[in-house]
Amino acid sequence: MLIYKIFRADEWADLQANGETQGAPIDVTDGYIHFSTAATVAETAAKYFDGVEGLVLLALESENLEPLKWEPARAGVLFPHLYRNLRIEDVLWDAPLPYVDGAHKFPDLT
Repeated sequence: MLIYKIFRADEWADLQANGETQGAPIDVTDGYIHFSTAATVAETAAKYFDGVEGLVLLALESENLEPLKWEPARAGVLFPHLYRNLRIEDVLWDAPLPYVDGAHKFPDLT
């Protein structure tokens, strides 16, 4: 199953330059890297990145990530959390996440 991570441009550049990252500031604070599913990623973008331009969407295969835990978050919905650094080789693909007409425009996630 594909899962998704939204990064600001500098966070994505850091991962590319260093080969791994502890994630965004919220990930470092919480002690794990937050991901979303196809069903929750647009809500994540709206809630945490409203109006932010220059974002990058990363896609990862959940079955390749260890230790990945599915834990309840917003309204009890299960979200994937990675309890190690994110490595560049974990990323299957990346795509720009432009902010257009008041919302982020996602690529096809199916």
